[in-house]
Amino acid sequence: MAKVTLTPDSGFTRELMEAGGESLKKCYQCATCSVACPMAPANQPYPRKEMVWASWGQKDKLMSDPDIWLCHNCGNCAELCPRGAKPADVMSAARNVVYKNLVGPAKFGEWMSSPKGLPILFLIPALLWFIVWAIRAACVGEWFPRVDGHIVFGRIFFGDYTIDPIFMLTFFTALYILIKGCIKLWKQFSKGTDKVLTLGPKKPWYVHLVCMLWEEIGSHKKFEECEMGPKTGQPENSRKTGHMCMIVGFVALAFVTAVVAFLHWGGYVFPAIFMHTPMHLYNPIKIIANVGAIALLAGLVMLTLRRKRLNVKFTSSNYHDWYLLGIIWAVTLTGIFAQVFRLADAVHCAFVVYYLHLVFVWMLFAYLPWSKLGHLAYRTTALLFTRMYGRG
Repeated sequence: MAKVTLTPDSGFTRELMEAGGESLKKCYQCATCSVACPMAPANQPYPRKEMVWASWGQKDKLMSDPDIWLCHNCGNCAELCPRGAKPADVMSAARNVVYKNLVGPAKFGEWMSSPKGLPILFLIPALLWFIVWAIRAACVGEWFPRVDGHIVFGRIFFGDYTIDPIFMLTFFTALYILIKGCIKLWKQFSKGTDKVLTLGPKKPWYVHLVCMLWEEIGSHKKFEECEMGPKTGQPENSRKTGHMCMIVGFVALAFVTAVVAFLHWGGYVFPAIFMHTPMHLYNPIKIIANVGAIALLAGLVMLTLRRKRLNVKFTSSNYHDWYLLGIIWAVTLTGIFAQVFRLADAVHCAFVVYYLHLVFVWMLFAYLPWSKLGHLAYRTTALLFTRMYGRG
């Protein structure tokens, strides 16, 4: 009989417990969680094996496991656990550890993993945009200028020389780091599944990707399947509507940003399409932007209320959860109030709130590879990997 020697990493177990998986030691491997989970596949179900690896400090096993990204945190497993363990929280904690250690610079992962790092994370863009404001104020001759009696944010935060280049550099740098993280994850998944048996007919990766994007993001049906699992008598608070509103809001605002950027920069080549900002409230692009902001706000309200109502006996929220909700709240509210103050001609409030809006938007994108928002890419990678081997 072959012998296998395990080398527990107690430091890793403690790290998981500090990241939100403090209940992992309660597990005694009855497998109720894997039976209860409506998402777990018949072959290699979860989260029982993840609870074993977490308890035994098997870092390599857990960090190379694509299944930690497939859990929807519905809490069915915890509600039925006879020991009061919270497997979904342990899965979430494992993801939090991945956020921290997957890509460099390592300091950003460290700062993003704890509230202690939040002041530093805020101070970096706050100083950046304050310097931009100070330089432009020196050029213009005042800190709160008007143009023909109107508030024009571009008078201080000039798009061509400040906002556009800074955000383009920020976005594409974060995207590059995120892609590196996805590639690293894929290699870890492949390494962790030494010899993988492909179940069912093979399909090109792009076919799996299209199907997965529709089923997971377009229809959101997995949220319903997750929360329509075993009936435990607990009230069900679906995340589907809230998530859909958030996605609609983000897509609408991304579309508006892309159109404005195209018309602005394209206008230098074809002057007929040049777009002047700020736009009139009845401009179709402005209407789409405002509808997107309302959808984003509605989604935020629903998801925040749902998280506040979670029964901590079965599942709880961690810092990564609240950081993501908090930063999106900050982006949404500062964006809305910047427009309100501009229309109300409250010049000082308008510029200060717009400055904060730039700070929070920068934080949202610059720290994306180390935040829970990064799961949009990391989870997609895990889903694609599992579907490639017939576990979709």
